[in-house]
Amino acid sequence: MRVEKTALEGVLLLEPRRFGDVRGFFSESWNARVMAENGIEIAFVQDNHSLSAKAGTVRGLHYQAPPHAQAKLVRCGRGRLYDVAVDIRDGSPTFGHWVGYELSFENGLQLLVPEGFAHGFVTLEEDTEIVYKCSDFYAPESDRGIRWDDPEIGIDWPWTGEALLSDKDAAAPALGEVERVFSYGGGA
Repeated sequence: MRVEKTALEGVLLLEPRRFGDVRGFFSESWNARVMAENGIEIAFVQDNHSLSAKAGTVRGLHYQAPPHAQAKLVRCGRGRLYDVAVDIRDGSPTFGHWVGYELSFENGLQLLVPEGFAHGFVTLEEDTEIVYKCSDFYAPESDRGIRWDDPEIGIDWPWTGEALLSDKDAAAPALGEVERVFSYGGGA
């Protein structure tokens, strides 16, 4: 597995090896031993799988506040999506900065989003499936969001059509309006 650092400390782009033949392919999407060799030791406790029927569906920017903060490992099971991580760690030199990558069934890439980052994506094809692991269980009382198109963050989304949003995501506050619950250097 290739592990690539991004412009945001702790956010990693992972490329699992694929072994293919005329039948298709096999790929190991997570291996704790290989990850530990790369300095990544996360105990995932929950797998999530979502389908977005329409291209232009935006989900996020989401995160869970401590004590239920989550790291996420995101991949695309079918279709294509543009996946984004935003640094929301108070005091971080990259606070409010973002990185984004196209994840698709074809390229097999995965994005590791650690605690202290908001996460979101836009689907680029109909019937796109997103599969992701979480390091803590879903906790509604810790569920938070930031506006997906906050100009302070300035994400360059590759979707130019109308975005399809949930009511919750459409009403999310801007980054400057949310309580800063993560601190740079770890902990909350």
